[in-house]
Amino acid sequence: MATIESITLDVADPTAADRFYTAAFGLDTQVRFRASQAPTAGFRGFATALTVSRPGTVDSLIGSALDAGATPLKPAVKSFWGYGGVVRAPDGAIWKVATSAKKDTGPDTRRVDEIVLLLGVADVAASKRFYVERGLGVARSFGRAYVEFATGPSPVKLALYRHRALAKDVGVSPEGTGSHRLVLGGDAGSFTDPDGFVWEAVPPVTAS
Repeated sequence: MATIESITLDVADPTAADRFYTAAFGLDTQVRFRASQAPTAGFRGFATALTVSRPGTVDSLIGSALDAGATPLKPAVKSFWGYGGVVRAPDGAIWKVATSAKKDTGPDTRRVDEIVLLLGVADVAASKRFYVERGLGVARSFGRAYVEFATGPSPVKLALYRHRALAKDVGVSPEGTGSHRLVLGGDAGSFTDPDGFVWEAVPPVTAS
């Protein structure tokens, strides 16, 4: 089973990015930064979802992200699936914070239960085949609309949406040009997928 150990964001200032993500979400080794001036405009074709256990944690993480310099895209609201909101980080990456719970059952812990990288792709079925051929098992699949991969104990999970559907979900226009400014690190090898998302070979972290 292929795993994803980290995602690397190409940013103008890695030190500032590290400071933001530490203050906003408390993320550590799962998100890395690399200095880059690669041109990009509009929607970069991906978003990262932080799944938490209760609405209070959603509010806490979104609040700290806004305090650290993020821009609101969607305010945190209740919906039929739970509670969540979306922000854009100063480097331009989009972050969704959500929970399936609709009310708090305990104190806010600021704990992130799961990190899910959401890739917006032109053809979900074709991208699904591409990734299955490279060792990623399918956990859930809903036709040509959504695929979630089984990446075992990976620090980062992976899911595919239709490009326009993902843009709508996070509250932005689907238009965009230039670099994704994103690299996925895992043990599936080094390659570029059909939508231009780049993977680099990174060995899994083993417990000492």
